[in-house]
Amino acid sequence: MSYSPPKVWTWDSQNGGQFANINRPVSGATHDKALPRGTQPFQLYSLATPNGVKVTIMFEELLEAGFDEAEYDAWLINIGDGDQFSSGFVDINPNSKIPALLDTISGNRVFESGSILLYLAEKFGAFLPTDVAKRTEVMNWLFWQMGSAPFLGGGFGHFYAYAPEKFEYPINRYAMEVKRQLDVLNKQLANHNYIAGDEYSIADMAIWPWYGGLVLGRLYNAAEFLAVEQYPNLLRWAKQIDERPAVKRGYLVNRAFGDGPQMAERHSAADFDEFKL
Repeated sequence: MSYSPPKVWTWDSQNGGQFANINRPVSGATHDKALPRGTQPFQLYSLATPNGVKVTIMFEELLEAGFDEAEYDAWLINIGDGDQFSSGFVDINPNSKIPALLDTISGNRVFESGSILLYLAEKFGAFLPTDVAKRTEVMNWLFWQMGSAPFLGGGFGHFYAYAPEKFEYPINRYAMEVKRQLDVLNKQLANHNYIAGDEYSIADMAIWPWYGGLVLGRLYNAAEFLAVEQYPNLLRWAKQIDERPAVKRGYLVNRAFGDGPQMAERHSAADFDEFKL
C-alpha cells in the first residue's frame, strides 16, 4: 500500500505503535509533579533502556574505582506512564527524555546520556584520558555512538520490533545500516582491546548498552536476524564488558521490565546485596 503525504502534516494521536500513547509533536510538561529527592550527591532520574544503562554503568564504575563521592540515588522514570512529562522532570530535561541528572553539590542539571558521561568523567578525572590524542579518540567514538544509535533504535528497532505492522522497505533499509555499523565496530575491535584503544573508557560505556546488548541477544530479539556471529571481535568485546562487576550492577539499576532480576530504584550499594553483586 502506497502513501501520499498531505501538503501539511497533522497529528493523529492514535497513530499506532507501542509508544503511541506517549508520542506527541509538542514539548513541555503535561502535569505538575515534583521529583523525589534522596540524600546522595547525585540524583538520577532514569529507566534501564540502553541510554539509561550507560549512566548507571558509569556511576557503578566510578564507585568501583574508589570514588565514594559518586554515590547516587537512582529514581525510576516510567516512560510508558509519561513520568518524563512531569513538571519536575521537564525542569531538569526540557526534552523529556531519560536519563536526567541533578548534581546536588554544584546545582548543575545534566541531560543527554553522552553529556552525563562526559560530565562525570571530567568531574572525577576518570575513564577519559588526559593525553590529547587518546582523549580525542574516545570523544570520536562517544559522538559516533550518539549519531549512530538513532538508526539502530529509532530506525531498525522501531520498524522491526515496535511498529504496528511489518514493512519490508524500512526494515531492510535500517537492517543494512545497522549491519554496516556492526562492521565498523568489528573492524575497530580487531586491533583494539576496547573501543578507543587499550583503555576502558566512556566510549565503551556509551556503545555497549546498544551494540553489546544487540549482539548478546538482549535488544529487539534480533541477533539471529542480523547474523551477529559475523562480528567475532565485537562479540568478544561485548562478552568482556558484560563480565565487569560494575557493568552487572549498572545493568540492573532502574530495570522494571523484562525477564530476570529487577531493581526499580537504587539508593546505596546495599541494594545489590540480595542479588549478590
